[in-house]
Amino acid sequence: MSGGESGAVPTAQVRIDHHSAVHLAADVARRTARRCGLDGSLPEQAAAVASELASNLDKHAGDGVVYLQPLPLGEGFEVLAVDRGPGMGELQRCLADGYTTTNTLGTGLGAVSRVADAFVIRTRVPDGTVASARLTPRGGGSPAGGSAEPSGPDGLPGHRVGAICLPAEGEEHCGDGWSLHATAGQVTAVVVDGLGHGEAAARATRVALRIAREAPESALPELMTQMHRALRHTRGAAVGLVRLEPGRLHFCGVGNVRVCVLHHDRTPRRIESRPGIVGWNLPTPHVRTEPLAPDRMAVVHTDGIQARWAHDPSRFLSGLPAPLLPAALAHRHRRLRDDATALALTGLR
Repeated sequence: MSGGESGAVPTAQVRIDHHSAVHLAADVARRTARRCGLDGSLPEQAAAVASELASNLDKHAGDGVVYLQPLPLGEGFEVLAVDRGPGMGELQRCLADGYTTTNTLGTGLGAVSRVADAFVIRTRVPDGTVASARLTPRGGGSPAGGSAEPSGPDGLPGHRVGAICLPAEGEEHCGDGWSLHATAGQVTAVVVDGLGHGEAAARATRVALRIAREAPESALPELMTQMHRALRHTRGAAVGLVRLEPGRLHFCGVGNVRVCVLHHDRTPRRIESRPGIVGWNLPTPHVRTEPLAPDRMAVVHTDGIQARWAHDPSRFLSGLPAPLLPAALAHRHRRLRDDATALALTGLR
């Protein structure tokens, strides 16, 4: 039933602040791909993809970062690359083999689009560029744009989901986590922020995600209450529960987990959680319902992502597709001293 889960393996991050970081990104990609179930030549392909994207950041961009993680849905590996500019004025030319502005072979982005099962990239001058390349155990590759996007076990399309889950700087364990559970006609998303950070926070998050995994079809208030009981012997957590149905979103939240519904033509609709700590002082669970059309997106995030991003997001940021938006939020609006998680979901048809 479960479409995807993060918590035990947080997103790895490599800052591209020196040419040597390109090799580090390739090494981390190779190790991460193996942990994600890729075997044979696929870990080397993952390393090549990460190297190409990191090299592009090193040569052309400012403040570039590569994120490496398991796929949000199903088995596989994802590398995300994000920067703060200057962006590419001629994206299609940059995707063509042989195009270069640095007297190199010019095979970088074109090679990535051939190797990856799904490749999504958006750029704007001067805002910058965000890219996602996904590889699955079956391999194969797809054209630029990601037409062979992987799906979850219940058919939830991968191109409609994006996520990132980062520990606080200097921490080995991540106190945040998330999960997705797809059943007939609905998807339940869970985002958990264990109180504080480190191993104790991660333990609380694992308990909450286990409860969600065991009872994904429970009514949201009931699921929140079950988590509260299970977390009594932990330090507690903030929890956001989202249930998607065709055309609608239901949200039940406690603590500093927020939901924003994005609209291309107006300010995002923000939905706050109720004050409290699951496991310690649970308020009466309350469910709010909002319309969510298939061409709209909901973002669920912990307070490791600064809430001000949704006050007046740029057209570039608010127009990003689900696979790219969480990485852009983390890169531009993350609190480095806290765990940070963002989960983007497009409305169901």
